[in-house]
Amino acid sequence: MDLKLKGKVVVVTGAAGIKGSIGETIVQHLAAEGAIPVLVDRNDRGFEYAEELQAKGIDALFVKTDLSDYTQIEASAKVIEKKYGKIDALINNVGVNDGAGLDASMEDFMTSINLNMVSFFAMTKYCLPMLKKAKGNILNIGSKVALTGQGGTSGYAAAKGGVFGLTREWAVDLIKFGIRSNAIVIAESWTPAYQAWIDTLENGEEKLKSIVKKIPLENRMTMPAEIADQCLFTISEKSSHTTGQFITVDGGYVNLDRSLLTE
Repeated sequence: MDLKLKGKVVVVTGAAGIKGSIGETIVQHLAAEGAIPVLVDRNDRGFEYAEELQAKGIDALFVKTDLSDYTQIEASAKVIEKKYGKIDALINNVGVNDGAGLDASMEDFMTSINLNMVSFFAMTKYCLPMLKKAKGNILNIGSKVALTGQGGTSGYAAAKGGVFGLTREWAVDLIKFGIRSNAIVIAESWTPAYQAWIDTLENGEEKLKSIVKKIPLENRMTMPAEIADQCLFTISEKSSHTTGQFITVDGGYVNLDRSLLTE
């Protein structure tokens, strides 16, 4: 299926994670579709990723940005505007489940809110003129934690809950400009960060098995490539009448009947 993303400028925050992370995978899939990926991240890996794409003849840009600092986000938007002048899609992907629970300091809680939610607002605010110009759309990457809770991560849960609220607020606010706003809900995805967490556990293999058997569809983790494919479809014109939606990519983990989990 031709998603007609060729030549489309797509900004992805949190795009310079380890190879195989969700942001990096989204960028690779965008490049394969002929889109122009703009990577926004604080990690210098972004320079390497952009150079790798450029060496393949793909137009790509890395804008080094601390996404917890809205002044840097504003400056980054100006860099993007100077080079491309428009944005066809903004994928707010950055997120860290940082464990800022009720026992965390207020400073740690606010740091979590800044990175995991305020960055979404700032990116959207400063990119909005370019989105209006292209009649582009917004896709926010969310988490099941906002819907189910997890324990010990109040900052992340609050931030991701706020992201869902912003998703629908923007769908309403921007409808007059023809700008769509949607969110992807992720549950258990086999990313490098997830594997690193499992590797820290004394009973990591047992813990992993206990998790995957609770995922109804095929009893397996969601792969980053599956999330990336859903992202590309959602930002494409193939989803031209979809807005204000929370699209769950999780093998039925969050929403399906618990009776499916009986052994």
